[in-house]
Amino acid sequence: MARQQHKLSQLAATAVCGNDILSSALYVSGIAILFAGIWAPLVLLGIGVVLYCYKAVYTEVVEALPINGGAYNCLLNATSKTVASIAGITTFLSYVATAVISATVAIQYLATLVTVPIIAGTVVLLGLFALLVISGTKDSATVATVIFVFHIATLTLFVILGGVTAFKGVSYFAENIGHTSALIARGGGLFGALFLAFSASLLGVSGFESSANFVEEQQPGVFRKTLRNMLIGVAIFNPLITLIVLNSMPIPAIAGAKDFLLSAAAFSLGGVWFKTIVVVDAFLVLSGAVLTAYVGVSGLLNRMSSDDCLPQFLRKKNSRGSYPRIILVFFSLCSSILLITGGNLLSLAGVYTIAFLSVMSMFAAGNLILKEYRPDLKRTFHAPTVLVVTALVATIFGIIGNIRIDSQNLTYFEWYFVPALVLMLLVIYQDRVMQIALRLTKGIPLFHGWVQDRFTELSSGKLVAFVREANNLYPILEYIERNETSWNITLVHCKNRSDSQKKFHEIKEIIPQLQRAGVFPHFIIDLIHKNVTFGPEVVNEVAKELKVKKNKIFIGSIHHFHEFNYDDLGGVRIIL
Repeated sequence: MARQQHKLSQLAATAVCGNDILSSALYVSGIAILFAGIWAPLVLLGIGVVLYCYKAVYTEVVEALPINGGAYNCLLNATSKTVASIAGITTFLSYVATAVISATVAIQYLATLVTVPIIAGTVVLLGLFALLVISGTKDSATVATVIFVFHIATLTLFVILGGVTAFKGVSYFAENIGHTSALIARGGGLFGALFLAFSASLLGVSGFESSANFVEEQQPGVFRKTLRNMLIGVAIFNPLITLIVLNSMPIPAIAGAKDFLLSAAAFSLGGVWFKTIVVVDAFLVLSGAVLTAYVGVSGLLNRMSSDDCLPQFLRKKNSRGSYPRIILVFFSLCSSILLITGGNLLSLAGVYTIAFLSVMSMFAAGNLILKEYRPDLKRTFHAPTVLVVTALVATIFGIIGNIRIDSQNLTYFEWYFVPALVLMLLVIYQDRVMQIALRLTKGIPLFHGWVQDRFTELSSGKLVAFVREANNLYPILEYIERNETSWNITLVHCKNRSDSQKKFHEIKEIIPQLQRAGVFPHFIIDLIHKNVTFGPEVVNEVAKELKVKKNKIFIGSIHHFHEFNYDDLGGVRIIL
């Protein structure tokens, strides 16, 4: 129970991810207006519909598999480690871009009030939040909550002042109808303009995926509420703010102030005092988006390193429950990219767009895979297939649209994605790499011995797989061969029905037959029988007895007739 007290409440969890997604109000209005003119509020209502679909997608998967990692965790339990790692890389790149872009724009907003060097100020801001997250998720969530409440208050005041201005009869809306004709023509007609506006405005849902990456830090039942709260915020504020901006400023002025649109609109609505409030709010909430990136990437990279997709040294935890090495590596990467680009964030903007839309798409695809191949997986919610397909198609079209807007977006994404993928694959398939190194170093005894020692250490790791029937044995071993580096495998058979002993003896007899036939001859396979039914107790017992981490324990599935849930098993992996 002591650990439970440190988990995040609904407000705190909503604040951590809400600062990211609701910071979109600072820029998404301008994006939509410049493509669609007066049709922009309807476009953003359409974005709200897409988010509604993704709410169902995320609720089904994450409540069935409530482990940190988001799309990575979904695909890890639905496909293979390699496919899951692609989702992990893409999510990581999305967080890098989120942190750097949000920090830079936050400093740029601040620079409208006080003199501050952009690049140096951005590095300092990234460093401050790195130290904050190292101090613990609970403390950082408190800061996020303060920022979030202030941001909601500021947006609410913006809407109220916009309503007062419209009531007084001050309006540029009629004038903007005329300007819209030119925008529609430039977009290739109404449909083309709306398509480009929709694609670009999907930036307004970035951050929705973040809650799934720290679900383990949330109190029970909170995750679904964070999705609901983010959906409400986006569906209400973004269309309303866009409508107010169209009413309070002509489109040429909107185009000229696109980088700081809300501060310009705030000046029109309330003068210098309100502009100052909006600028301060922009700085704070964009800083909160940096915090979201740190919290999300901590949960993601810890999960991936525990699954041997990343080096194990990243997982060292401090007394406050955070992962300093992950945070410092992330800070170093963000800072180095900022310095390399010299503050020119065009390339990162391309990475950001493609990365987070790909993450959303892969999550929807993972949902469909789970429906097909894990139909009996115990769930608290079933997302209608039509909503899942709608969500997937929407974000795929968003990717296509953003590439059409600027083909360089895909190129920039590839620059970052390909090296990260190569590094990840080297870690995942390090046993193959070492086997090649062993053959190449036969004539170099000293180096050959070192590689042999590392390979022996790597392959001697323990894995556990619960097996119920003999016909499941080959798929289990084949999965381990494709996805794991360990050769030391313990199979566990639990009492399940009247013919339990018969099933156990069938498994016992087939193991030597497989090895005599040359099937996975390098595996060292042990088989044990537990005279208890499968559940959290036997998982805990086996993990303690064999001294193996629970993410190295593989199972078939969790069914509705089980009296326990997936999270009660402590992070085991579903592989059949």
